[in-house]
Amino acid sequence: MNYLFTSESVSEGHPDKVADQISDAILDEFLRQDSCAHVACETFCTAGLVVVGGEVRSENAYVDIQETARRVIRRIGYTKSEYGFDADSAGIISTIHEQSADINRGVSREDALAQGAGDQGIMFGYACRDTQEYMPFALSLSHKLLLVLSDIRHNHSELMPYLRPDAKSQFTIEFSAKHKPLRVHAIVLSTQHDEFDTDEAMRKRIEEDVRNIVLPRLIASLPAETAALFDGNFILHVNPTGKFVIGGPAGDTGLTGRKIIVDTYGGRGAHGGGAFSGKDPSKVDRSAAYAARHIAKNLVAAGVADEVLVQLAYAIGVARPVSIFVETYGSEAPALKERFGGDEAALNAFIASKIDELWDLRPAAIVERFGLKMPIYEVTASYGHMGREPFVRDERIRRPDGSWETVPVQFFGWEKLDMVDEVRKSILG
Repeated sequence: MNYLFTSESVSEGHPDKVADQISDAILDEFLRQDSCAHVACETFCTAGLVVVGGEVRSENAYVDIQETARRVIRRIGYTKSEYGFDADSAGIISTIHEQSADINRGVSREDALAQGAGDQGIMFGYACRDTQEYMPFALSLSHKLLLVLSDIRHNHSELMPYLRPDAKSQFTIEFSAKHKPLRVHAIVLSTQHDEFDTDEAMRKRIEEDVRNIVLPRLIASLPAETAALFDGNFILHVNPTGKFVIGGPAGDTGLTGRKIIVDTYGGRGAHGGGAFSGKDPSKVDRSAAYAARHIAKNLVAAGVADEVLVQLAYAIGVARPVSIFVETYGSEAPALKERFGGDEAALNAFIASKIDELWDLRPAAIVERFGLKMPIYEVTASYGHMGREPFVRDERIRRPDGSWETVPVQFFGWEKLDMVDEVRKSILG
């Protein structure tokens, strides 16, 4: 029997995402100056006010918190006083203090590879064959719809000149009993907008523009197989409350780490509960979640299974994970099923043992593999940490001797398919 599954996304102007981006921008500025900085930065946003708090340990970095926060708010597009929250007039308060020495003693080691996890916890990685990015279909489309809307607002504002930064999207996908996506069932898009003469004029204009501008641009950007799932019979809800002028932090308080499902897999797979933004990579909430995604994606790409969930668990101050768990949902390669006689538990335990052999999952090794001590995080803080295209960009960083230089920096390295051959040899034989 067919079933429906739904995921949502939010734009960079959503109040929680404003908070995430400020936290990650501050983290980036610390890492730009001191790659060994330990940072746990939280942000609270409301009408006309940003409060930044948390703990930092750094030998020589100084970050202008106010200027960094204002730069992020300006980039997002909160630049007008009528928004109730704007880059120039918002109050910025910082209460950042030094990291606890008790935490630092568990994390710092003379031998870098013996570095302990920054906290206990469980982290999950997930991948499936729904999309070319090995991401769940509903979440992928939710992100992409908002990216189209953001591109229009930033680069083609003449098309929809009334757009404001805050927005949310939601896709409901119909799947077959064998978990194959069949069609787009429903789309919800709520976008903040300027005042209109009447609510009816607003409703009519925005819905027409979504149908005639936004959705065609989204569909044109998709692979043909994915675009075919838009059969024209989907349900469309545009600004279903009828009006969305007051938005962003002026309409709803924003907090760092409150959109962890948007950040990961849209409710598919699992989530350990730890947020990412504002945390340096010694916090396995972040670094191990990236590693788990890398593992799951390479397993699926290698043909081990069509759907994979990986769980990693750590103890604070202990380098190696205390457990590795794998779930393949019965989607394993036929040769693997035959080899284990249908014993799912034994098969998944075998895959977990191979993960332990193939990947060095000590926090310091994860950090080194993906270049996580570089200023790479602000760009992760909107439209998902997973399923993004890896790229290299020049960034200016300060060396230990105090000099500055521009170096190529890898972004989204955990999305690389660089272990496929090793996985095939080790697991599939």
